[in-house]
Amino acid sequence: MGKLEDPAFTIKEAKIITTYPGASPQEVYDEVTYHIEDAVRLLGQVKRIKRSVTREGLSDITIEFKDEYTSAEMPGIYDELRRKIADNKHKLPPGAGEPQIIDDFADVYGGFLALNGEGYTYRELKDVADNLKKQLVLVPGVRKVSIDGDQKEVVYVQMSRTKMAELGIDMATIENLLQSQNLVSDSGRFRVGPEYIRIEPTGSFKHVGEIEDLLISSNDKKLIRLGDIANVTREYDDQPSKLIYFNGKPSLTVGISMLSGRNVVEVGALIEDKLASLENQIPLGMNLDIIYNQPQEVDQSVAGFVTNTVEALIIVVVVLLAFMGLRVGLIIGAVLMITVAGTLALMHLYGIELQRISLGALIIALGMLVDNAIVVAEGMMIRIKRGMPAMKAAGEVVGANGWALLGGTAVGILAFAAIGMSQSNTGEFTRSLFYVILISLSLSWVTAVSTTPLLCALLLKKDDKKEGEEEKDPYAGAGFVIYKGILKFALKQRVLTIGVILAMFVSAVWGFGFVKNAFFPNANTPMFFVDIWEVEGTDIHQTRDDTLKVAEFIRGQEGVEWTATFIGGGASRFSLVYTHKTQPKLMVRSLSVPKTVR
Repeated sequence: MGKLEDPAFTIKEAKIITTYPGASPQEVYDEVTYHIEDAVRLLGQVKRIKRSVTREGLSDITIEFKDEYTSAEMPGIYDELRRKIADNKHKLPPGAGEPQIIDDFADVYGGFLALNGEGYTYRELKDVADNLKKQLVLVPGVRKVSIDGDQKEVVYVQMSRTKMAELGIDMATIENLLQSQNLVSDSGRFRVGPEYIRIEPTGSFKHVGEIEDLLISSNDKKLIRLGDIANVTREYDDQPSKLIYFNGKPSLTVGISMLSGRNVVEVGALIEDKLASLENQIPLGMNLDIIYNQPQEVDQSVAGFVTNTVEALIIVVVVLLAFMGLRVGLIIGAVLMITVAGTLALMHLYGIELQRISLGALIIALGMLVDNAIVVAEGMMIRIKRGMPAMKAAGEVVGANGWALLGGTAVGILAFAAIGMSQSNTGEFTRSLFYVILISLSLSWVTAVSTTPLLCALLLKKDDKKEGEEEKDPYAGAGFVIYKGILKFALKQRVLTIGVILAMFVSAVWGFGFVKNAFFPNANTPMFFVDIWEVEGTDIHQTRDDTLKVAEFIRGQEGVEWTATFIGGGASRFSLVYTHKTQPKLMVRSLSVPKTVR
């Protein structure tokens, strides 16, 4: 069976990003954001504009679509959104870029790694990361590998305006000369005998020295070497869009996305084997640290839920043995095991993975799975003790209670139908809860009217009585006598009984208001996030320095394993419920589950 941390669901959102270089935030809003928002509102499928951020030279709009649309309908809606934006593109100013529509939120990079090394450049890190990517995409079950945090290399040509004026060289001449280099163009072909040879001109720049040797013509027709009048350097862009640090060291992240429906634990083991085989290809001093290991988290989470399920199963069986007797308790316990096994088989057949929602549904259902079997087993036990043949007892019990039990089972299933039929994102996320309840309770009725009578007929026997001994009344036990007395009292004091029931109901409703509003517990992964806000317009380098100081302070606290810092954008979506944000973010991993930080 497939194993996941959380059930898959469709993120019904899209982002529209448009650049407008040189424009102020107000100009971007008036000339770009306003027109895009106006076009978006014409789509009937749009629920709301979730977030609209307008800053200098950039418009970033996030759209949320209505809940009623399914995952199969979303591609068509995205296409319609693109057509609508294209139809309104003429309203944008000439300097605005092409609106980029991002709708691929399905990739979850469950394997999330940080590549870093003291003394290594971003280029060297990128070369190693690219090699890892080529190897990891070949692992069975891996869908995609993404590299983030790479820095763009640029060549700066810094010229002295004084020298340029003395030599009569203008900026446009140098600009045009540089732009004419390294162009890829078709230079023609010629025939040599039977062969047709393509002409490939030389002259492309291979390193900075060749740019320095570029000859420029001055006003007096003299040829001047560019390196004599300019300082040419190869550096990283001094205004990066995103920076990533792991434990304070510049890093790249490698995100590994896995195919849908695969067992992520098995795929994770294959990835670990591949990384182990690639260790000798990673240079000495370069580290590949784990930020998030979804297969390991899933294995621990599922193992915890399975343990809880087994514990609940044992508790149910022990209670049955204590109150129903050894034979009846074992019969109902066996029927419960068969029902759970059948439920797991049908879950696998219908593609329902083992994850926290489906396993939670099994725990919820365990208490209800034995109800039908108890009714049938108890009915047969009483009849067999009174001397009725087993086959006749089975026929009477199933005939008298079968349809009533089916009705009760249907009511139990319908209690969770609202979750299964909900079209909201929450409904889609928890839908497996309803399906598991539906499968398990339906199977419990089937096994109650088939397997339970069979086992009772084979294992239950009439008590042997000695000669002259009276027939024992099955209802003569102390428990039955006490219950009979309470029942008679309740029937005689009907008004009092109804009053007590109503009072208990009102008390339950009142007390329910004090129950915390959390259907499932919080994730137990020992990880938390710190969002850092700076004044709008703060330079990214200043933001980096401030954020790294906070990260260093946190690493100095007891119990902190590591910190990962993301500046200029959030981390890749390593978990389905992780939300990407643009403000600087610290990811902190502790040695134990952290308490709430204020």
